[in-house]
Amino acid sequence: MHYFPLALPFLLVLLFLFAFLILLIEIGILGYAYERIGVHRRYVFLLLFLSFIGSYVNIPVAELPAQEVHSGKVVTFYGMRYVIPMVVDWPKTVIAVNLGGAVIPAFLSLYLMAKKRLFGRGLLGVAVVAAVSHFMAHPVPGVGIAEPTFIPPLVTAAVALLISREYAPPLAYISGSLGTLIGADLLNLGKVRGLGAPVASIGGAGTFDGIFLTGIVAVLLASIVTRKKPSPS
Repeated sequence: MHYFPLALPFLLVLLFLFAFLILLIEIGILGYAYERIGVHRRYVFLLLFLSFIGSYVNIPVAELPAQEVHSGKVVTFYGMRYVIPMVVDWPKTVIAVNLGGAVIPAFLSLYLMAKKRLFGRGLLGVAVVAAVSHFMAHPVPGVGIAEPTFIPPLVTAAVALLISREYAPPLAYISGSLGTLIGADLLNLGKVRGLGAPVASIGGAGTFDGIFLTGIVAVLLASIVTRKKPSPS
């Protein structure tokens, strides 16, 4: 099940942000920032690339009956345009897990939580972001569950700084990624039935943009809160 969750103009915006971050990393501006988060700079490009390209891949895990399935449309929600894939003879809703918006962020978040020993603070941040995401998420016919794009990054930044300024960068990534996945997607799976979405993707359309931007916010926080200067390469 392969399709990009966002319409082309918005996908190009994320692609531009991705390319801009890579440029800053390559010229040495943000390399230390990612290491501040807990990811060595040599893996930064790979993680960003896999997250972006992984949004194209949805892994089916379950099926729900649907009365009427929407197909081949673009749905607008809070200014963002989400793609409904074209399907033929598809009387069901497939529950899937998005590789770039769920699998990779979840594993990286758990890795950072264990590496930085942020179990208590990490769970607190995830709980707060999950509560806000759950409140802001809405069922969208044909798409599944969606929430305003900038809610996860903004809430994540505030929560991470309030919990721990020292560990704000990794907390931002952990809280934003897991909190959005749990609050917006997992806790709202019961609302997917009847929306007519051919694919309801966890971490896909409706939440991928917010999760991707959360990673960017984590980098910016790392650049802001750190006082240590990177050693010359």
